[in-house]
Amino acid sequence: MSAAIASLVSYGSDSDSENESESNTSVEKVNPNSMSLAVLNSAPEVAVKEAVETGIHLDPALKEVTYNPTYETMFAPEFGPTNPFKSQQMAAPRNMLSGYAEPAHVNDFMFEQQRRTFSSYGYALDPSVDTHESSSNTYIGAVEEAEKHKGLTVFESGLKKSQKRKKVKGGDAGEIDNYLGPWAKYADEKDVAKPTEDEQKELDEITAKRQKKGRNEEDAPSEEKTILHVKDMYDYQGRSYLHVPQDVGINLRSVDTPDKCYLPKKQIHVWSGHTKVSLRGCIYLSVIYVWSLSVYVLGHSKAVRDICFNNTGTQFLSAAYDRYIKLWDSETGQCISHFTNRKVPYCVKFNPDEDKQNLLVAGMSDKKIVQWDIRTGEVVQEYDRHLGAVNTITFVDENRRFVSTSDDKSLRVWEWDIPVDFKYIAEPSMHSMPAVTLSPNGKWLACQSMDNQILIFGAQNRFRLNKKKVFKGHMVAGYACQVDFSPDMSYVVSGDADGKLNIWDWKTTKLYHRIKAHDKVCISALWHPHETSKVITCGWDGQIKLWD
Repeated sequence: MSAAIASLVSYGSDSDSENESESNTSVEKVNPNSMSLAVLNSAPEVAVKEAVETGIHLDPALKEVTYNPTYETMFAPEFGPTNPFKSQQMAAPRNMLSGYAEPAHVNDFMFEQQRRTFSSYGYALDPSVDTHESSSNTYIGAVEEAEKHKGLTVFESGLKKSQKRKKVKGGDAGEIDNYLGPWAKYADEKDVAKPTEDEQKELDEITAKRQKKGRNEEDAPSEEKTILHVKDMYDYQGRSYLHVPQDVGINLRSVDTPDKCYLPKKQIHVWSGHTKVSLRGCIYLSVIYVWSLSVYVLGHSKAVRDICFNNTGTQFLSAAYDRYIKLWDSETGQCISHFTNRKVPYCVKFNPDEDKQNLLVAGMSDKKIVQWDIRTGEVVQEYDRHLGAVNTITFVDENRRFVSTSDDKSLRVWEWDIPVDFKYIAEPSMHSMPAVTLSPNGKWLACQSMDNQILIFGAQNRFRLNKKKVFKGHMVAGYACQVDFSPDMSYVVSGDADGKLNIWDWKTTKLYHRIKAHDKVCISALWHPHETSKVITCGWDGQIKLWD
């Protein structure tokens, strides 16, 4: 500590011997213990050169300064030769790229008003002149136009409030310009020609279309027509063509399934006649074909979306884009009744229970599932919980429940006749599932997902996604390709957008076999419920094919 204090004292004294002799002063030795705080805090005075104080500037090339220059010296402008190539405008002081802008306050609205006025009329107020002075010097640009319009801006009208036309209330009507009486027209008022009857009719049609008034009007169902393609409806024994053949060796009403199924290998038959086909009803526009029975019915004005047979096959339902659901007699082809709620039905199903065959449910385009009683033709229940059009309805759990899928990318499970879903499945990774099939053992639901996968959900109790059963390898995005199972649950089959029939192994989810079945989209594939290797496919090439 004493050494540090001694060094400070020596720093404060001048070490130059010549200065000591000139000043004739002596520095007394200071006892470090008795040194005051003022002595410790004192700093040496640094001399500033007299030349700096007189205004001599620093050399910009100087890299080291041995004295303390003043602020004015540090920030003084550089001296040097004048640039002979600078014009007067370039040499003038500038605080922005285009020149020198004087500080001024202009209201945003005033600035925009004058800018638009200048753009429209060619004149604007001079910001450098007091705007209270009313003379031609207050405007810039087209001064004559400013005087002509009396300085009106784009936000001002030609007439002031006091000059506008007003109603006469007990005053002299002659005081108002161009006023000829309470029922007369103004002199500057123009007549607008009324449209003719044809023009008015056309305008009314356009207005009605814009307001969508025509949708609520009741359209009569189209006329039904049936064409039979067999020679006689009954054979020599009086049996109808709907009679089940007894010589095929298979009990069609039996629930027995084959013990072992095999992969189909070749095409054995082709049916043609459609332009676009779906095996959920063999659909072609408004025509419904029943191929094995050689009959078709014509009864819809627009394309048929879905059909469903009852348990005995004596009746079937058809749902079409003409907003009608129709009930048909399979043998005679006669339309028994029709149902509509003025929305497009996307899918239709009979209740599979024998004691509920008089009830049908339909998934509609207005997000609802509607239940009708075919005996009365009335709506008896509505299931309104989906957020998009309903695509599929599948009965599960011995027909006590049914599962629906929708464009809202969700799957909902309903108790029969209870309009609140008790199970709702929707994940951020889920896509729309426009085709759903129940497995033969009733334990699984195969759902065709629009992300090119077949997802498997449990069909009992919890309805969870089986993450170990995901079938991939086909392209179906944008197409509702129907999925099916083999009767022994060994294989899963599906068409795809390339017209191929894809067959997976159920246990390993491995893609076993792929057949080029159609030239266009293979929209559906069904495995025969009582045969070991027979598969039927249909495509948008208008053909239905049988494979074995």
